Amino acid sequence: MNLLHAAYVPAGDGPFPTILALHGWGASAHDLLGLAPLLYDGQALVLCPQGSVEVPITPGMHGYGWFPITGGAPPDPEEFARAAAALRIFLDAALERYAVDPRKLVVLGFSQGGVMAYDLALRDPSRFAGLAALSSWLTVSLASELPKLPEHAGFPVLVMHGTEDPMIDVARARESRESLRPLGVALTYREYAMGHTIGPEATRDLVTWLRDKVISPIQLV
Repeated sequence: MNLLHAAYVPAGDGPFPTILALHGWGASAHDLLGLAPLLYDGQALVLCPQGSVEVPITPGMHGYGWFPITGGAPPDPEEFARAAAALRIFLDAALERYAVDPRKLVVLGFSQGGVMAYDLALRDPSRFAGLAALSSWLTVSLASELPKLPEHAGFPVLVMHGTEDPMIDVARARESRESLRPLGVALTYREYAMGHTIGPEATRDLVTWLRDKVISPIQLV
């Protein structure tokens, strides 16, 4: 595997519904793993890769990111492309290593990880069952580059954001919502009275969306 990662593996042999969970700036592979017992009643495989950009936190301590922060400007194209390529390589390897149900593969990203999630899912929606972007944004530059694909129609997308977010203003989530509309995705958009976090109400809505809108409707044939 090309990226260090943490994994929550349910009991049994699988194949399992799978969530690829991408952390935010300054966090690590363990940051979103605490959601695993809640998602799909703990029956989903949750894979949490770690970005390769080191982020100094305090002397002797650091977190990680996917691409360097550029002061609110769009990501550097080369750095972004490198991170996106690394995630695709990771996902290919994960499909070989873990008992993933490829029909029930969801990508979830928080903050900077959400930017990566937008890119992964919207460039190749046929590979995923849904996309959840939490406290994140679909940048104008990325939205302008996305091809409009037939597979976008009806593709489940969840966008959740705090109205009191001091890191990524809620206006960016609203811009993301408007950028998504022309694609024809099945968009669920929610705002919460919270900051740059995943609060209890947002967590409940995420669990419900994942179960009712994404995983459960996919039936065996």
